[in-house]
Amino acid sequence: MSRFSSVPGSPAIAVLIPCCNEEHTIASVVRDFRAALPEASIYVYDNNSVDNTCREARNAGAEVRNETVQGKGWVVRRMFAEIEADYYVLVDGDDTYDAFAAPRMVAAAQERRLAMLVGRRIHEAAGAYRFGHVTGNKLFSSSVAWIFGQSFTDIFSGYRIFSRAFVKSFPVFSGGFEIETELTIHALTLALPILEMPTSYKERPSGSTSKLNTYRDGPRILLTLVGLFKNEKPLSFFSILAVICLGTSLVLAYPLVLTFLETGLVPRFPTAILATGLGIYALIMFACGVILDTVTRGRREMKLLTYLNSQRTVNASHTDVPRAVDADGAEGLEKKAQGER
Repeated sequence: MSRFSSVPGSPAIAVLIPCCNEEHTIASVVRDFRAALPEASIYVYDNNSVDNTCREARNAGAEVRNETVQGKGWVVRRMFAEIEADYYVLVDGDDTYDAFAAPRMVAAAQERRLAMLVGRRIHEAAGAYRFGHVTGNKLFSSSVAWIFGQSFTDIFSGYRIFSRAFVKSFPVFSGGFEIETELTIHALTLALPILEMPTSYKERPSGSTSKLNTYRDGPRILLTLVGLFKNEKPLSFFSILAVICLGTSLVLAYPLVLTFLETGLVPRFPTAILATGLGIYALIMFACGVILDTVTRGRREMKLLTYLNSQRTVNASHTDVPRAVDADGAEGLEKKAQGER
Protein backbone atom coordinates (compact mmCIF):
# COMPACT_ATOMS: atom_id res chain seq x y z
CA MET A 1 0.00 0.00 0.00
CA SER A 2 1.39 3.37 -0.97
CA ARG A 3 1.62 6.33 1.38
CA PHE A 4 1.27 9.98 0.48
CA SER A 5 2.90 12.90 2.16
CA SER A 6 0.80 15.06 4.45
CA VAL A 7 0.84 18.63 5.58
CA PRO A 8 3.97 18.97 7.74
CA GLY A 9 3.25 17.92 11.30
CA SER A 10 -0.21 16.59 10.52
CA PRO A 11 -1.73 13.20 9.72
CA ALA A 12 -2.43 12.36 6.10
CA ILE A 13 -5.96 11.19 6.90
CA ALA A 14 -8.06 12.25 9.86
CA VAL A 15 -11.19 10.38 10.89
CA LEU A 16 -13.59 12.78 12.61
CA ILE A 17 -16.35 11.27 14.75
CA PRO A 18 -18.87 13.63 16.38
CA CYS A 19 -20.95 11.86 18.99
CA CYS A 20 -23.22 12.25 21.99
CA ASN A 21 -24.16 9.38 24.32
CA GLU A 22 -22.80 6.60 22.11
CA GLU A 23 -21.15 4.37 24.72
CA HIS A 24 -22.67 1.25 23.13
CA THR A 25 -21.19 1.89 19.67
CA ILE A 26 -18.24 4.28 19.74
CA ALA A 27 -15.59 1.67 20.62
CA SER A 28 -16.65 -0.52 17.69
CA VAL A 29 -16.56 2.48 15.33
CA VAL A 30 -13.05 3.46 16.44
CA ARG A 31 -11.71 -0.09 16.19
CA ASP A 32 -13.21 -0.62 12.73
CA PHE A 33 -11.73 2.59 11.35
CA ARG A 34 -8.41 1.79 12.99
CA ALA A 35 -8.43 -1.53 11.10
CA ALA A 36 -9.66 0.00 7.82
CA LEU A 37 -7.34 3.04 7.89
CA PRO A 38 -4.37 2.08 10.08
CA GLU A 39 -2.42 5.20 9.08
CA ALA A 40 -5.20 7.61 9.98
CA SER A 41 -5.54 9.63 13.15
CA ILE A 42 -8.93 9.14 14.78
CA TYR A 43 -10.59 11.96 16.69
CA VAL A 44 -13.76 11.59 18.72
CA TYR A 45 -15.45 14.87 19.60
CA ASP A 46 -17.84 14.38 22.49
CA ASN A 47 -20.85 16.68 22.64
CA ASN A 48 -21.88 16.68 26.32
CA SER A 49 -22.37 12.95 26.74
CA VAL A 50 -23.68 11.82 30.13
CA ASP A 51 -22.63 8.20 29.69
CA ASN A 52 -19.24 6.50 29.21
CA THR A 53 -18.71 7.59 25.59
CA CYS A 54 -15.41 9.34 26.29
CA ARG A 55 -13.95 6.44 28.25
CA GLU A 56 -14.98 3.87 25.63
CA ALA A 57 -13.54 5.97 22.79
CA ARG A 58 -10.29 6.58 24.63
CA ASN A 59 -9.88 2.91 25.52
CA ALA A 60 -10.44 2.01 21.86
CA GLY A 61 -7.51 4.21 20.84
CA ALA A 62 -9.10 7.48 19.73
CA GLU A 63 -8.03 10.96 20.73
CA VAL A 64 -11.00 12.41 22.58
CA ARG A 65 -11.87 16.10 22.55
CA ASN A 66 -14.94 18.02 23.66
CA GLU A 67 -17.39 20.58 22.33
CA THR A 68 -19.70 21.99 25.00
CA VAL A 69 -22.14 23.85 22.73
CA GLN A 70 -24.87 21.32 21.93
CA GLY A 71 -25.41 20.50 18.26
CA LYS A 72 -23.65 18.57 15.50
CA GLY A 73 -22.98 21.72 13.51
CA TRP A 74 -21.02 23.22 16.38
CA VAL A 75 -18.98 20.04 16.70
CA VAL A 76 -18.16 19.99 12.98
CA ARG A 77 -17.14 23.65 13.14
CA ARG A 78 -14.65 22.91 15.91
CA MET A 79 -13.35 19.80 14.17
CA PHE A 80 -12.69 21.64 10.92
CA ALA A 81 -10.94 24.45 12.77
CA GLU A 82 -8.66 22.33 14.94
CA ILE A 83 -7.66 19.27 12.90
CA GLU A 84 -4.97 19.44 10.22
CA ALA A 85 -4.91 16.75 7.53
CA ASP A 86 -4.91 16.19 3.80
CA TYR A 87 -8.17 14.23 3.75
CA TYR A 88 -10.92 14.12 6.32
CA VAL A 89 -13.34 11.25 6.93
CA LEU A 90 -16.46 12.51 8.72
CA VAL A 91 -18.66 9.75 10.14
CA ASP A 92 -21.26 9.39 12.87
CA GLY A 93 -20.45 7.41 16.00
CA ASP A 94 -23.57 5.21 15.90
CA ASP A 95 -21.94 2.23 14.12
CA THR A 96 -24.35 2.29 11.20
CA TYR A 97 -21.80 3.09 8.46
CA ASP A 98 -19.33 0.67 6.89
CA ALA A 99 -15.85 1.61 8.05
CA PHE A 100 -14.25 -0.80 5.58
CA ALA A 101 -15.57 1.23 2.66
CA ALA A 102 -13.34 4.12 3.78
CA PRO A 103 -10.15 3.04 1.91
CA ARG A 104 -11.85 2.98 -1.50
CA MET A 105 -13.73 6.19 -0.72
CA VAL A 106 -10.52 8.01 0.24
CA ALA A 107 -8.75 6.53 -2.79
CA ALA A 108 -11.54 7.75 -5.08
CA ALA A 109 -11.50 11.21 -3.54
CA GLN A 110 -7.74 11.44 -3.97
CA GLU A 111 -7.55 9.94 -7.47
CA ARG A 112 -10.29 12.23 -8.79
CA ARG A 113 -9.14 15.20 -6.69
CA LEU A 114 -12.58 15.68 -5.21
CA ALA A 115 -13.58 18.38 -2.77
CA MET A 116 -16.25 16.15 -1.23
CA LEU A 117 -17.37 12.55 -1.58
CA VAL A 118 -20.67 11.47 -0.03
CA GLY A 119 -21.40 7.91 1.03
CA ARG A 120 -24.88 7.13 -0.26
CA ARG A 121 -26.59 4.83 2.22
CA ILE A 122 -27.75 1.45 0.90
CA HIS A 123 -29.82 -0.30 3.57
CA GLU A 124 -31.19 -3.82 3.62
CA ALA A 125 -32.63 -4.09 7.14
CA ALA A 126 -36.06 -2.49 7.45
CA GLY A 127 -35.15 -0.87 10.76
CA ALA A 128 -31.95 0.72 9.50
CA TYR A 129 -33.62 3.62 7.75
CA ARG A 130 -37.05 4.71 8.99
CA PHE A 131 -39.77 5.38 6.43
CA GLY A 132 -40.16 8.99 7.54
CA HIS A 133 -36.44 9.61 7.11
CA VAL A 134 -36.43 8.01 3.65
CA THR A 135 -39.37 10.16 2.56
CA GLY A 136 -37.86 13.31 4.03
CA ASN A 137 -34.51 12.61 2.39
CA LYS A 138 -36.14 12.21 -1.03
CA LEU A 139 -38.22 15.35 -0.54
CA PHE A 140 -35.27 17.50 0.47
CA SER A 141 -33.00 16.02 -2.19
CA SER A 142 -35.61 16.83 -4.86
CA SER A 143 -35.98 20.36 -3.47
CA VAL A 144 -32.22 20.94 -3.58
CA ALA A 145 -32.08 19.63 -7.16
CA TRP A 146 -34.93 21.96 -8.18
CA ILE A 147 -33.36 25.00 -6.52
CA PHE A 148 -29.70 24.47 -7.33
CA GLY A 149 -29.91 22.44 -10.52
CA GLN A 150 -28.29 19.30 -9.13
CA SER A 151 -28.17 17.33 -5.91
CA PHE A 152 -27.19 14.11 -4.24
CA THR A 153 -29.68 11.30 -3.75
CA ASP A 154 -28.71 11.23 -0.05
CA ILE A 155 -28.02 14.76 1.13
CA PHE A 156 -28.36 13.77 4.81
CA SER A 157 -25.64 11.14 4.78
CA GLY A 158 -23.28 11.47 7.73
CA TYR A 159 -20.47 9.62 5.94
CA ARG A 160 -18.34 12.00 3.89
CA ILE A 161 -14.78 12.49 2.67
CA PHE A 162 -13.40 16.03 2.36
CA SER A 163 -10.25 17.53 0.94
CA ARG A 164 -8.23 19.93 3.04
CA ALA A 165 -9.13 22.79 0.70
CA PHE A 166 -12.85 22.21 1.29
CA VAL A 167 -12.55 21.96 5.07
CA LYS A 168 -10.38 25.04 5.48
CA SER A 169 -12.55 27.20 3.21
CA PHE A 170 -15.99 26.13 4.45
CA PRO A 171 -17.75 28.68 6.71
CA VAL A 172 -19.92 26.67 9.12
CA PHE A 173 -23.07 28.48 10.26
CA SER A 174 -25.41 25.61 11.11
CA GLY A 175 -25.65 24.46 14.70
CA GLY A 176 -27.51 21.15 14.42
CA PHE A 177 -28.28 18.32 12.02
CA GLU A 178 -28.85 20.82 9.21
CA ILE A 179 -25.06 20.84 8.79
CA GLU A 180 -25.33 18.12 6.09
CA THR A 181 -27.60 20.36 4.02
CA GLU A 182 -25.18 23.26 4.38
CA LEU A 183 -22.21 21.12 3.34
CA THR A 184 -24.07 19.93 0.25
CA ILE A 185 -25.27 23.34 -0.87
CA HIS A 186 -21.85 24.93 -0.30
CA ALA A 187 -20.33 22.41 -2.72
CA LEU A 188 -23.14 22.82 -5.25
CA THR A 189 -23.13 26.63 -5.33
CA LEU A 190 -19.37 26.75 -5.92
CA ALA A 191 -19.54 23.91 -8.48
CA LEU A 192 -16.80 22.01 -6.65
CA PRO A 193 -15.73 18.52 -7.78
CA ILE A 194 -18.02 16.14 -5.89
CA LEU A 195 -19.11 12.52 -6.10
CA GLU A 196 -21.58 10.14 -4.48
CA MET A 197 -20.56 6.56 -3.79
CA PRO A 198 -22.84 3.77 -2.50
CA THR A 199 -21.98 2.29 0.89
CA SER A 200 -23.82 -0.14 3.13
CA TYR A 201 -25.90 1.18 5.99
CA LYS A 202 -26.99 -1.01 8.89
CA GLU A 203 -29.39 -0.85 11.79
CA ARG A 204 -28.30 0.69 15.07
CA PRO A 205 -27.09 -1.86 17.63
CA SER A 206 -29.30 -2.65 20.59
CA GLY A 207 -29.19 0.07 23.25
CA SER A 208 -28.28 2.84 20.80
CA THR A 209 -30.87 5.48 19.95
CA SER A 210 -30.96 8.10 17.21
CA LYS A 211 -30.51 11.76 18.18
CA LEU A 212 -32.39 12.93 15.07
CA ASN A 213 -35.95 13.95 15.86
CA THR A 214 -38.19 14.27 12.80
CA TYR A 215 -40.58 16.77 14.37
CA ARG A 216 -37.87 18.91 15.96
CA ASP A 217 -35.09 18.76 13.38
CA GLY A 218 -37.26 18.50 10.23
CA PRO A 219 -38.57 22.11 10.45
CA ARG A 220 -35.07 23.36 11.31
CA ILE A 221 -33.64 21.68 8.22
CA LEU A 222 -36.47 23.10 6.13
CA LEU A 223 -35.84 26.63 7.44
CA THR A 224 -32.13 26.16 6.74
CA LEU A 225 -32.92 25.13 3.16
CA VAL A 226 -35.18 28.17 2.68
CA GLY A 227 -32.52 30.45 4.19
CA LEU A 228 -29.82 29.03 1.94
CA PHE A 229 -32.13 29.44 -1.06
CA LYS A 230 -32.59 33.11 -0.14
CA ASN A 231 -28.88 33.66 0.46
CA GLU A 232 -27.50 31.73 -2.49
CA LYS A 233 -30.24 32.34 -5.09
CA PRO A 234 -31.72 35.72 -4.10
CA LEU A 235 -32.89 36.66 -7.60
CA SER A 236 -34.92 33.44 -7.91
CA PHE A 237 -36.18 33.67 -4.33
CA PHE A 238 -37.38 37.27 -4.51
CA SER A 239 -38.67 36.81 -8.06
CA ILE A 240 -41.00 34.08 -6.79
CA LEU A 241 -42.26 36.43 -4.08
CA ALA A 242 -42.66 39.20 -6.66
CA VAL A 243 -44.69 36.95 -8.97
CA ILE A 244 -46.96 35.91 -6.08
CA CYS A 245 -47.55 39.53 -5.07
CA LEU A 246 -48.07 40.69 -8.63
CA GLY A 247 -50.45 37.83 -9.41
CA THR A 248 -52.51 38.55 -6.28
CA SER A 249 -52.55 42.24 -7.15
CA LEU A 250 -53.84 41.55 -10.67
CA VAL A 251 -56.56 39.20 -9.40
CA LEU A 252 -57.78 41.84 -6.95
CA ALA A 253 -57.55 44.67 -9.48
CA TYR A 254 -59.27 42.92 -12.40
CA PRO A 255 -62.92 43.39 -11.26
CA LEU A 256 -62.15 46.93 -10.14
CA VAL A 257 -60.78 47.82 -13.57
CA LEU A 258 -63.87 46.35 -15.27
CA THR A 259 -66.16 48.35 -12.98
CA PHE A 260 -64.17 51.51 -13.62
CA LEU A 261 -64.33 51.04 -17.40
CA GLU A 262 -68.10 50.54 -17.25
CA THR A 263 -69.08 53.22 -14.71
CA GLY A 264 -66.04 55.44 -14.27
CA LEU A 265 -66.19 54.72 -10.52
CA VAL A 266 -63.99 52.79 -8.09
CA PRO A 267 -66.46 51.45 -5.51
CA ARG A 268 -64.04 49.47 -3.28
CA PHE A 269 -61.20 51.71 -2.20
CA PRO A 270 -59.67 49.27 0.37
CA THR A 271 -59.33 46.59 -2.31
CA ALA A 272 -57.89 49.11 -4.76
CA ILE A 273 -55.35 50.26 -2.16
CA LEU A 274 -54.40 46.66 -1.34
CA ALA A 275 -53.97 45.79 -5.04
CA THR A 276 -51.81 48.87 -5.59
CA GLY A 277 -49.71 48.10 -2.53
CA LEU A 278 -49.11 44.53 -3.62
CA GLY A 279 -48.08 45.73 -7.08
CA ILE A 280 -45.56 48.15 -5.57
CA TYR A 281 -44.35 45.43 -3.19
CA ALA A 282 -43.78 43.12 -6.17
CA LEU A 283 -41.52 45.72 -7.80
CA ILE A 284 -39.61 46.18 -4.53
CA MET A 285 -39.12 42.40 -4.18
CA PHE A 286 -37.76 42.12 -7.70
CA ALA A 287 -35.41 45.07 -7.14
CA CYS A 288 -34.15 43.45 -3.93
CA GLY A 289 -33.49 40.25 -5.83
CA VAL A 290 -31.45 42.04 -8.50
CA ILE A 291 -29.37 43.93 -5.93
CA LEU A 292 -28.78 40.93 -3.64
CA ASP A 293 -27.89 38.74 -6.62
CA THR A 294 -24.96 41.07 -7.31
CA VAL A 295 -23.93 40.92 -3.65
CA THR A 296 -24.23 37.12 -3.62
CA ARG A 297 -22.08 36.83 -6.73
CA GLY A 298 -19.36 38.78 -4.96
CA ARG A 299 -19.65 36.56 -1.86
CA ARG A 300 -19.50 33.45 -4.02
CA GLU A 301 -16.40 34.72 -5.79
CA MET A 302 -14.70 35.35 -2.43
CA LYS A 303 -15.56 31.83 -1.19
CA LEU A 304 -14.30 30.31 -4.42
CA LEU A 305 -11.07 32.31 -4.23
CA THR A 306 -10.59 31.11 -0.65
CA TYR A 307 -11.09 27.53 -1.79
CA LEU A 308 -8.68 27.94 -4.70
CA ASN A 309 -6.09 29.54 -2.43
CA SER A 310 -6.40 26.62 -0.01
CA GLN A 311 -6.06 24.23 -2.93
CA ARG A 312 -2.93 26.04 -4.11
CA THR A 313 -1.45 25.71 -0.62
CA VAL A 314 -2.09 21.97 -0.68
CA ASN A 315 -0.57 21.61 -4.15
CA ALA A 316 2.49 23.57 -3.07
CA SER A 317 3.11 21.07 -0.27
CA HIS A 318 2.82 18.09 -2.67
CA THR A 319 4.82 18.12 -5.86
CA ASP A 320 2.66 15.26 -7.07
CA VAL A 321 -0.13 13.93 -4.88
CA PRO A 322 -0.21 10.13 -5.32
CA ARG A 323 -3.17 8.00 -4.41
CA ALA A 324 -3.77 7.29 -0.75
CA VAL A 325 -4.46 3.66 -1.56
CA ASP A 326 -4.17 2.15 -5.01
CA ALA A 327 -7.05 0.10 -6.40
CA ASP A 328 -5.55 -3.27 -5.51
CA GLY A 329 -4.39 -1.99 -2.15
CA ALA A 330 -7.81 -0.60 -1.25
CA GLU A 331 -9.52 -3.89 -2.06
CA GLY A 332 -6.82 -5.88 -0.28
CA LEU A 333 -6.94 -3.71 2.81
CA GLU A 334 -10.73 -3.90 2.89
CA LYS A 335 -10.67 -7.71 2.67
CA LYS A 336 -7.93 -7.92 5.29
CA ALA A 337 -9.83 -5.66 7.66
CA GLN A 338 -13.03 -7.63 7.19
CA GLY A 339 -11.12 -10.83 7.89
CA GLU A 340 -9.76 -9.37 11.13
CA ARG A 341 -13.30 -8.57 12.23
